[in-house]
Amino acid sequence: MAKVLVADDSKVMRINIRNMLKKLGHEVVAEADSGFSAIEMYKVHQPDFVTMDITMPPINEIKDGIEAIGIIKKEFPSAKVIIVTSHGDKEKIIRAIKSGASNYLLKPIGIDKLKEVIGKIGVQ
Repeated sequence: MAKVLVADDSKVMRINIRNMLKKLGHEVVAEADSGFSAIEMYKVHQPDFVTMDITMPPINEIKDGIEAIGIIKKEFPSAKVIIVTSHGDKEKIIRAIKSGASNYLLKPIGIDKLKEVIGKIGVQ
């Protein structure tokens, strides 16, 4: 069972992801509604991996999920982050991967695809 941080500005999406992770046997140890709070929650909980929405409200100079990934990866190089996005924008996905994301999921997320991507990043 992995410990997970779920970061998304949509409460409904956080609940959906949390429920799928629970069905897959993982434990959501924290949730964040902004990139800034995701960074803070990561420092406190140091989860096995993070699901991070690309588009989140700018708070305290952290403008989005991509920037939050870069900050987390700078401080915790072994951090595993799965980007979650509704944008099929390849440029944003490439920027997220270059910032340190381990993989990505397009919304809407299905439990089978979530399980597959978690396996691809090396988490059991």
